Amino acid sequence: MNNKNPLLCNPATGICEMPENSNQDKIEMKKAVNTVKIVYFTDPICSSCWGIEPQLRKLKLEYGSNIEIEYRMGGLLPDWSYNSGGISKPSDVAHHWDEVSLYYDMPIEGDIWLEDPLDSSYPPSIAFKAAQLQNQEQELSFLRELKEMVFIHKKNISKWIYIEEAATKVGLNTEQLKFDYENKAKEFFQKDLKLAKDSGVRGFPTLFFYDTEGNKEPLYGFRPYENFELAIQKISPGIKKHNYSKNWKSIFNYYNTLTTREFREISGISKNEADKLLNELAKTGEIDQFRIKNGTLWKLINNSH
Repeated sequence: MNNKNPLLCNPATGICEMPENSNQDKIEMKKAVNTVKIVYFTDPICSSCWGIEPQLRKLKLEYGSNIEIEYRMGGLLPDWSYNSGGISKPSDVAHHWDEVSLYYDMPIEGDIWLEDPLDSSYPPSIAFKAAQLQNQEQELSFLRELKEMVFIHKKNISKWIYIEEAATKVGLNTEQLKFDYENKAKEFFQKDLKLAKDSGVRGFPTLFFYDTEGNKEPLYGFRPYENFELAIQKISPGIKKHNYSKNWKSIFNYYNTLTTREFREISGISKNEADKLLNELAKTGEIDQFRIKNGTLWKLINNSH
């Protein structure tokens, strides 16, 4: 079946695919400051992108300052002016999200598409570009907050009320965010869309790994951690890995909220071990839990975002 509907993410390829374009890869990169620069084309509502959060979080811990990840928005859902791939309205996405949640082993609540569906992924994408104009660390916390809102808490992040809520939670200046959101962030978002098109990006996640000379190694779709590491090693064979503490509290100090799958990836323990430990920590009041039908989000209690 020739699926070109961006919201039907193919588990076999791990890609949320856009309609094909004929442009060849024309991306031009300046020399990376760090050993490896990763240009990551994504979207706040891309379920396959949510699926690789565990791999990316571990990658940042293992390679630290030796890698730099540049986030680019790809524009997964402009609007609902199409009918393809078995999806013609928001309610068609609900069951699909529940299915890929089980495949990626990441909590996703598909009922948002029945209760408060998004008209477009452009508003949260533009909001992220506005956040980039403020603070590099907070922009990533903001994007994570948006993802947790839509995938776990069933909040329609195309609405300003939720965008503002996420911004407030991570400490962004909401007045400045609103101004940039309505003005120059739109221009930067259009530049991201053009860069994605010119680079031949046809789906998300798409990651390009660059060395300091501009040589490139691509990685497409949902892949296990070993593929991410292999891409780094191929583009920069001498790159050094960092040792990081795999103690449960250290992991929650690295990342304020974690899914069970993320905790397993970062700690290196089995599913049964992770489930047992996390549930014990919840019982003793060390961490909080938010359960949905397809998984759990854990949070260290009394810890700032």
